[in-house]
Amino acid sequence: MKEPIKIYLGDLTYDTVALSTEVFPLNIGYIAAYCKSRFGSDVDITLFKYIDELEKAIRNEPPTILGLSNYAWNQRVDIEMFRILASLNPNSLKVLGGPNLPLDLESQKQFLDKYQEVDIYVPVEGEVGFSNVVERVLEASSEQEIKKKILSKPIEGCISRDENGRLQYSNSVIRIKDLDEIPSPYTSGFLDKFFDGKLSPMIQTNRGCPFSCTFCVDGTDLVKKVNQFSIQRIEEEINYIAKHVPKNIHSLFISDLNFGMYPRDLEICDRISEIQNKYDYPLYVKSTTGKNNKERIINAIKRLNGTMNLTMSVQSLDQQVLTNIRRQNISVDHMLALVPVIEEAGLVTESEVILGLPGETYESHIKTLRDLVRAKVADISVYTCMLLPGSELNTPEQRKKWNLQTKFRVLPRDFAKLSNGKKVVEIEEVVVGSNTLTFEEYLTLRVLAFAIFVTSRGIIYQSILKLLRENNVDVFELLLRTVKEIDNAPQNVRKVFASFRKAAINELWNSPEEMEKKFQSEDEYKKLLNGEIGINVIHYHNALVTAEYMDEWTQYILDIAFSLLKETKNYGYSLELQFNDVANYCRGISHNTLKGNRMSTNPEFTFNYDIPRWLKNTADSKLNNFKYFSPKRIAFKLTDKQFKLVQDNLAVYGDSPVGRSQTLKVVPREMLWRRPIIVN
Repeated sequence: MKEPIKIYLGDLTYDTVALSTEVFPLNIGYIAAYCKSRFGSDVDITLFKYIDELEKAIRNEPPTILGLSNYAWNQRVDIEMFRILASLNPNSLKVLGGPNLPLDLESQKQFLDKYQEVDIYVPVEGEVGFSNVVERVLEASSEQEIKKKILSKPIEGCISRDENGRLQYSNSVIRIKDLDEIPSPYTSGFLDKFFDGKLSPMIQTNRGCPFSCTFCVDGTDLVKKVNQFSIQRIEEEINYIAKHVPKNIHSLFISDLNFGMYPRDLEICDRISEIQNKYDYPLYVKSTTGKNNKERIINAIKRLNGTMNLTMSVQSLDQQVLTNIRRQNISVDHMLALVPVIEEAGLVTESEVILGLPGETYESHIKTLRDLVRAKVADISVYTCMLLPGSELNTPEQRKKWNLQTKFRVLPRDFAKLSNGKKVVEIEEVVVGSNTLTFEEYLTLRVLAFAIFVTSRGIIYQSILKLLRENNVDVFELLLRTVKEIDNAPQNVRKVFASFRKAAINELWNSPEEMEKKFQSEDEYKKLLNGEIGINVIHYHNALVTAEYMDEWTQYILDIAFSLLKETKNYGYSLELQFNDVANYCRGISHNTLKGNRMSTNPEFTFNYDIPRWLKNTADSKLNNFKYFSPKRIAFKLTDKQFKLVQDNLAVYGDSPVGRSQTLKVVPREMLWRRPIIVN
């Protein structure tokens, strides 16, 4: 072919009500840079992140090749883009790639039979496989010959169809060992258009995962070997990003699966720290930290000046469940033993738990949560188990073995109306029961997960939790009682709990087909737009509490805490005086952090105890030892920097319940809550 072949590459995100995936399309940036290095002026490559932009481009100038990344959050819109292109250019080649493909061959065949729009699938890492497709296309003498040429024989690194529609495999997984062979999509300019004030930059320092978790698409042996980019390459990219990033974007994402676990990650953190000192960016770093070598991870994160949290993804603390999901090579006991060290280092600990794993019972799940709370893990997030195509847990064998009972639900914020009127909704399959867990138990644990998520968010209730522990009160009992004693809660708190339970039931559907048909109705689609359905139930209701009912939620927590303290042998005038100070501290910290008038509503209280100094003291020192010589008047205020950070994110995600829930996910908690300032 004489003219350069026109290639569109897309890593699509929805932005109908708020940005769904807010990061740069780094994946297709790598593919574009690699292809350009191989084929130069023979290819004309354009990258896309936004659905409407790609749809307009397809309609105005249909490409020869359309390659789209396939994840759980964009598969259905990918297929719609393929259908639009096929109607405009039947000779075009439609290539899908990524981890959202079943593992077993029979399920792969069913998947590709269902989506006949897909001409070629590039599994796992896409640079080599996709460039092999491009090479084959360049051999064609005309656009009309492309499909015949492509389908004539298998393509290395791909799954393709022959002329009769049968699948062809040829070493369908090809990985690049020396990742520096891939030119940087940043320094080569491919990603410049995405410094748009909405998306956050993302880098990758290595690829692969040594663990074999059955619920994860990266748990297969195909990607067990970890390959790396050079330190020099990483430093060049971070420098480039810092020089180009807009002032309203404050985060940097690292897409590694186990960041901080390897010795060289310490050096990478040093490089990021140098950039922070020079450019005041990034203000926060987001990544999945490693499962083992937590001492090294602690040292790495400490070098990032408090801009990154330590994630302790235990998923379960039950040894049989860990064995069932092939996670027994991760030292959970060692992980939890390091919590005091982490606390002493001033780092924030987060832990992730999955509800519905094989072999998990109501009792074992409760024990996992109780043990995490007792270990003083600050933030605990409980996720419903997703059955991801590409994960071992989603194979027919595993489904049958554990008698997994599943439902379907809308992926939060992942829906759009295309220019042709078609409504597209992304759908996930989740586990709501098994041979060891009933649906009612699942639902009860979901409500408890919500209560824990709102209440255990460190800074807000850190003081009351510390006072309870000081007096030998089981903090987990406080969390349990928030659910058990809901009838005694303030009216708006009761309303939130009722709304959450109803939403947790109503979000579940019996089949994707039922959902797809339902949402073609304009009335049903409006429910998605209005946030009535299609939300992340926990994050949505957390944002509702934070924005509207924080004072009432705080009072409810304090009432339960006071009841627990009154049940102890230590209760008396001195403890009641301490509680009153701690209660006012919680009220001040948590008051009005999201409303437009938040800078002018600054509560003040009189304190007998130096709460901030007591909280910073990690030694076993009682609050009674931190009494002021004379009472102090303290106001609780937000800084201008805090206000701007929240406003910048609300501008990106929207000042709506859904937008606020996204904002709360990305703003570091120390930048959200009020700070105590002594008045006199």
